[in-house]
Amino acid sequence: MATDEELLARSGTDASAFEPLVERHSRALHGYFARRAPGAADDLLAEAWLRAYAGRGTYDAARGPVRAWLFGVARNVLAAHWRGQERPAAAAALAGEASSDPWHAVDRRLDAAAVAPLMRRTLAELPDVERELLLLVAWEQLSPTEAAAVVGVPAGTARSRLHRARTRLRAVLVPSAPIPLTGDLA
Repeated sequence: MATDEELLARSGTDASAFEPLVERHSRALHGYFARRAPGAADDLLAEAWLRAYAGRGTYDAARGPVRAWLFGVARNVLAAHWRGQERPAAAAALAGEASSDPWHAVDRRLDAAAVAPLMRRTLAELPDVERELLLLVAWEQLSPTEAAAVVGVPAGTARSRLHRARTRLRAVLVPSAPIPLTGDLA
């Protein structure tokens, strides 16, 4: 079975080599869009694949795996979508202002319904890059290195920002827990 990198390279001369990439990664990319812009997920996924196909020659293996590159394309498509709106629905939902909550999947997983508004507020208060790194690792199951490639920061920077985001979340979710001075908050 060909790797993603091999398929992407071959797709430059054989368009059908791109199809297995679509089959392998559509579900994950659709989930990414559905959690952030539920009403537009299908259209955003289609746009992401169009842009990925058109820009397949820009992939640089030195910056990370194809999967991370695809999530980077998806992130750019989502950003363009949000720029076309007054305020991103996800940001409004995080602040508790939207009637349709794109973070409903998170709410269902929380043990107590009372924690959901605090979680939304804390996520909304995180710097954009920290929030995106945290969500890429937690929801999209990307490694911190892959998430770093998606948001365009060095892997070490991503790990420290991810640690900082996890520390802030842990501090509000478990206020009596001591914050460790060293080590990762897995």
